Amino acid sequence: MSGTSIIESSDTAQAQARRTLQALWQRGCDFLGSEVAILGGAMSWVSERHLVSAISNAGGFGVIACGAMEPARLAEEIAATKALTTRPFGVNLITMHPRLEALVDTCLEQGVGHIVLAGGVPGAATIRKVRDGGARVVAFTPALALGKRLVKLGIEALVIEGSEAGGHVGPVSLNVLAQEILPHIRDVPVFVAGGLARGDTVLGYLEQGASGAQLGTLFAASTESIAHENFKTAFLRANARDAVTSVQLDERFPVIPVRGLTNGGTRRFMAHQAETVRRFQTGELSREDAQLAIEHFWAGALRRAVIEGDVEEGSVMAGQSVGMVKAVRPVREIIDELVAQAVAALARRGQGVGRSV
Repeated sequence: MSGTSIIESSDTAQAQARRTLQALWQRGCDFLGSEVAILGGAMSWVSERHLVSAISNAGGFGVIACGAMEPARLAEEIAATKALTTRPFGVNLITMHPRLEALVDTCLEQGVGHIVLAGGVPGAATIRKVRDGGARVVAFTPALALGKRLVKLGIEALVIEGSEAGGHVGPVSLNVLAQEILPHIRDVPVFVAGGLARGDTVLGYLEQGASGAQLGTLFAASTESIAHENFKTAFLRANARDAVTSVQLDERFPVIPVRGLTNGGTRRFMAHQAETVRRFQTGELSREDAQLAIEHFWAGALRRAVIEGDVEEGSVMAGQSVGMVKAVRPVREIIDELVAQAVAALARRGQGVGRSV
């Protein structure tokens, strides 16, 4: 085969690979209204106007992390994001927020097209309110049975997030969740999340039936992320094994698993739990006060790390994919590389190449 023929063959394989990738995540793109079916994970203090708009402007789908915001503050953030992008983006609301219904109203009044309900099982009335208001509604499911139930309640898309993810996580890996859920839920788009940092890996889940993927850790360390430079540097220095979940010392005092980089704060948390349990056993603290003392340990810790740059005592939430963060890069470059990796994997397959080097 001549040199020209080889180039033409390569070009043909690349073009076919792009068409194949587009077909695989077309359902996700159609649902989100984006060019690529890549969502930005909603990360408190990180997923704000600058990062969200950057992801949407790069062809993905940014998601504002409402967190503990009040309605007026959320309205301000939505308006500020709209000023930076004309492309679709969503808002992530915590179902346990005491003003959830008011926050839904705010999103609908601001014309938000997609609302992601997280941190608990959304009620049928809330789901109906979102849909009646003209927005698409998305929820997380940690198991097949709940996923089916949510679809019956009217949820229009699901996210399955494995324990590899950063922040609050469940006990099951994405690899297992995908096998459990993807073959059985076809009525709505399902997006995968947790530990994702390469396009060829995303491709594998698309081929299993996923409609797209959600990534957080890569974007948290992007150029457009407002996270403190110390926060981003901690990501660059970390390995996958450094991103661990918080440890519970006593079953009487539950600790919600949160994955983050181990540091002085995580070590002090262990000592704090031990001392709190001792005070409970000696009668210095009631069970309720002891539980509150443990829960309040991390109050404000995420902001200290993200905004103030205290990565030694703050909470440096990160997924296990942090080990693949090698540089602080623009969001567009990150998304382009993810697409290129998926396309390259498909093209190699089309050319009969077994594996990459």
